Amino acid sequence: MNTPPSPPGTERTDGSSVRIGALAPLTRPGWVDAGRHLLAGLELAVRDVNDVGGIAGRPLELVVRDTGADPQRAAAAVAELARLGVAALAGEYHSVVARAAAARADALGLPFLCSSAVLDALTEQPTEWVARLAPAQSHGWQIYADFLLGAGHNRIAVATEPSVYWASGARILRDYLAPRGGTVIELDMRALDPTAVCDELVGSRATVLLLLVGHPEPAVSIVKSVRRDRRLDEIMIGAPAGQPEFAEWATSLGDDGAAIPFLRYLPEHLSPLGARVETALRERLAEPPSFVAFEGYDTVAVLADVLRSHGVDRARTAESWSRVAVEGTRGQIQFSRTAGIGVWQWAWAPTQVVDRDPAEPDRFRILHAG
Repeated sequence: MNTPPSPPGTERTDGSSVRIGALAPLTRPGWVDAGRHLLAGLELAVRDVNDVGGIAGRPLELVVRDTGADPQRAAAAVAELARLGVAALAGEYHSVVARAAAARADALGLPFLCSSAVLDALTEQPTEWVARLAPAQSHGWQIYADFLLGAGHNRIAVATEPSVYWASGARILRDYLAPRGGTVIELDMRALDPTAVCDELVGSRATVLLLLVGHPEPAVSIVKSVRRDRRLDEIMIGAPAGQPEFAEWATSLGDDGAAIPFLRYLPEHLSPLGARVETALRERLAEPPSFVAFEGYDTVAVLADVLRSHGVDRARTAESWSRVAVEGTRGQIQFSRTAGIGVWQWAWAPTQVVDRDPAEPDRFRILHAG
C-alpha cells in the first residue's frame, strides 16, 4: 500500500479500515532519506499485512504525518492522529522528535511503537504506552567505543553541535572510554568552522574525529576539509549516528565518504523473511534499503500481530508489549524492561559497525559486531 502524506480531513472515517498513525521526517530540516526509507518499510509491511487478510478481515491503513524534524510539529500530529481514532502510532527517526511524540502519546493514552530513535531517555518517566525497536543509544555507542579501542584509538575528538542527542552521545563515549584509558576531546562547532577543526585536530593529537553533527551540513564540509588537509592523512573519521548509511552521503562526498565507520542495525546474514523484504524494499526505493527501512517494516509487523491478537482497543495494545513475540526481518522481536530506559525495549536488535569500502563505495564492510 503506497500511501502519501494525507492532508488533514481527507482520511477515511467510516470504520472500514484499521488505521495506524505514522510519523516520519519527509521534508527539511529533517533527514529526508531516513524518512523516505522508514516510510517505505512501513508501507511495504502494510501491503503484506493486507495481502493476507488485514486485521480480522479489515484492511490496515497508514495515516502519515511529516514531522520535518520538528518536535512541536510531531506533538501536534500525535494529538491530531489520536483525535482521528488511529489504533496506534508508529515511526519517527529523530530522537528529539520521537521524545516529543512519546510524551504526547503517553499523555493521550495512544500506543506508540517507535521505529528508529535511540535516545535512552525517550520518556521522562516510565510509561506503559511506548515501546521501541531501535537499540538504545548507550547500547550502540558503547559497541562503537569498543570498536575504537580495539582498533587502537584512545584519543578521540568529537565535533559537536548543541542537541540533547549529541550531548548524550558525547557523554556515553566519555563515560565508557575514560575507565578504559580513552580521552574524549570536544570541538564545539558553534565556535569553529571546518578549517579551524583541522587546526584543532592537529593540536589535539587525536587519532579519530567523530561527527556528532547534522547532515548534510556541517558533516559534509568537515569531511571535505579533513580529507584535504595533508597534516591529517592518518586520522580516521567516524560517524556513529549513521550519516554515511544513505545514498545522499556517497553522492555528496564520493570517495571522500568511504572508510567512515558508522552504526547499522542489521544482522550479518538476513533470514529468508529479511531477504524477501530486502528485495521488495530495493524495488520500492530503487536503491539498497537502509536499516531504517527494515525498522519500518518490523514496526508494522509487530503492531499487526498485536492488533490481530488483542483487538484495536488502545489500552489492550499497551498492555500487550510484554507478550509480543514476532519474527521480524532482523530476528525475534520481544520487549522487556531495561534498566535506565522508561519504555518497553527490544533488547537488542543486531548491531554492527560498518563503513563504505574505499575500493567500492556502494559496498559496505562489516568492521565489528556487538
